[in-house]
Amino acid sequence: MPYPRIESFDVLATEVIGHLTDELPFVLYRKPGEKRVTGLFQNDSSLNFTFGFDEKGFVFAPFDTQNDAILLRADKIVFSEFEKSPKTSISEKEVTSSDKDAHQDLVQKGITEIKKGNLKKVVLSRKIETEVSTSHQKIFSNLLNSYPNAFCYWFHHPKVGMWCGATPETLVQVKDDNLRTMSLAATTKVVDNQLPLWGDKEMEEQQMVSDHIAGRLHSKLKSFEVGKAESVMAGSLWHLKSEITGELSKESNLREIIMALHPTPAVCGIPTESAKDFILKNENYQRKYYTGYLGELNLWGEQEIALYVNLRCMELGDGKASIFVGGGITMASDPQSEWVETQNKSKTMLSIL
Repeated sequence: MPYPRIESFDVLATEVIGHLTDELPFVLYRKPGEKRVTGLFQNDSSLNFTFGFDEKGFVFAPFDTQNDAILLRADKIVFSEFEKSPKTSISEKEVTSSDKDAHQDLVQKGITEIKKGNLKKVVLSRKIETEVSTSHQKIFSNLLNSYPNAFCYWFHHPKVGMWCGATPETLVQVKDDNLRTMSLAATTKVVDNQLPLWGDKEMEEQQMVSDHIAGRLHSKLKSFEVGKAESVMAGSLWHLKSEITGELSKESNLREIIMALHPTPAVCGIPTESAKDFILKNENYQRKYYTGYLGELNLWGEQEIALYVNLRCMELGDGKASIFVGGGITMASDPQSEWVETQNKSKTMLSIL
């Protein structure tokens, strides 16, 4: 692996322009709470995959694990620092309501399956398409500027497409045999000077997610601990989050751990396979890389990963952006409330445009 170069953000942008012109793969990303932006550049257009998760590079994986996880090779690595600029006023894009009835019908169908006992929880989503005139570089800068505590990225592969996002959710991090993940559930809008008031539905959903992750990891780690649920802010939204930590054993396998966690209950449901099957049959669109995962794979050491769930993301192309929003459906869900939640979530990415 090449030794990373340190450059200005403008030089990093020049590298990106060169790769776009030559139709070559790259990814730019910044980890939560950091200033450093990392650029990984692949010097040919080959489409590579990871199977054993023992390779080195950047992983970009879809929601449906029947499709393979893309591996972007780090032929060139460039570090740069992004300096946050003063916030400017944002004119909100109008949120479409054209698919309101369809989404509420989908949610009701999910609730019916839960009442039948076929599911405990299912996460249902929809896609919003909008025209965009903002440059892709500006969109990425807006993400960096607006979401300092999220994993912000800009990914391009000529055989896959272009994606960007600012996700608040860690799938899993492993370093020196120590593992960290999280359970994330529930959403409510930020109101000035007010902490969120969570109801029974949100608390039940969060506990369900924590219990599910603990059960999936129990046999794969030497030890683990689930922290208490806390309110965390991501942009204009509140969520409930519990930190989960653990220690790998000699028998622990990275691929098995990743497969045990993906897809998480926060993006799929419980039981996982039943919820996933319901989603693939009923959502009426392909999620592609939305609710998949992405991040570093063994870049800085063996068995060292930092992977994030691909939420708050968009697919860019041909003067349009596709934005994806969803919510967790339980027995206590209400179709109208779930519609409002997706409308609120959509504003996160629409404001970036």
